[in-house]
Amino acid sequence: MLVFLLSLILLFGDLRSALAAPIDDLVAAAKKEGVIELLAPSTTGDTGAQALGNAFNKKYGLNIKMNYSPSNNMTGDVAKLVLGAASGATPEWDLMLVTDAHHATIWARKLHQPFDYTKLGVAPELIQYDNGVVSLANQFVLPAYNKNILPAKDVPKRWEDLLDPKWKGGKLGVSTATHHMSRLAVGPWGESKTTEFVRGISKQEPILGTLANLYTRLQVGEILLALTLTDSFISRAKKDGVPIAFAEGLNPVISPTYNAGVPKGASHPNVARLFAVFLTSLEAQELWEQYNGQTSALIPGTTAYKYAQGKPLLQMKEHQAETVDKLARQYGKLLGFER
Repeated sequence: MLVFLLSLILLFGDLRSALAAPIDDLVAAAKKEGVIELLAPSTTGDTGAQALGNAFNKKYGLNIKMNYSPSNNMTGDVAKLVLGAASGATPEWDLMLVTDAHHATIWARKLHQPFDYTKLGVAPELIQYDNGVVSLANQFVLPAYNKNILPAKDVPKRWEDLLDPKWKGGKLGVSTATHHMSRLAVGPWGESKTTEFVRGISKQEPILGTLANLYTRLQVGEILLALTLTDSFISRAKKDGVPIAFAEGLNPVISPTYNAGVPKGASHPNVARLFAVFLTSLEAQELWEQYNGQTSALIPGTTAYKYAQGKPLLQMKEHQAETVDKLARQYGKLLGFER
């Protein structure tokens, strides 16, 4: 028995050493770089970015300078990266925290810097796009309404309820995030049903706008229902005491993810990789939730993990990304975003 116990101690000691060596090497390399240029959602804010930076430095015993760029237009930021790469320019950011749909554009052009994150203990299910990104948080997407304006009896119980004629004539808002609908097409609905659904929505004469615009219109009663809204707005509403809520109970729950990816040619790739790993830790998850309202449904112990239990969650796989992107553009035209 003693020999067996000693063998286990030696085995686990070797495993700890094997994990420690790569992380220690990366920490040493990050220390030499000293800076990270971070692109993250505008909801993070300077305060949130600094809080993440401070926790990161504390965890790894570093003094990395955090330079945060807020992203108000992820499509535009990705386009800037793609155009810069075509001209041979150095990327503006070391780490890009944007959605899986936006990272799909980067992946399709082979502009990620792949890395073996598993050797640093990151769970394989958090890694996508040929080892180019680490998933850090799930968005949850459902229709949304103003509880003070729309009676409970009128709140949709199924996605198909949004085709009811009572929403016609500017009562329904549809956002530029048309990839929300195209995820249904690669999921349980299939392309034919989803395309007919989008055609039906277009016949409702909806109000078009960004997610932020629809959130504002819901508050003032200009629209009664938003086709989709992300949980970050629901979280903001709760904090601000605004009566905007999800139409809970619809299946499936659409769930895009925020991914952390290092672009090719980044000036400080080692800090960026280490920061991507850090974002999967529970302390980083708590901070991301505090400032952005989300956590990962794939990391046990988080709010999102608990929320997702027993729900039919619709998450895009990397092999579906090209189809989602193609259909998002097609649905944008159907809905009237492109003439």
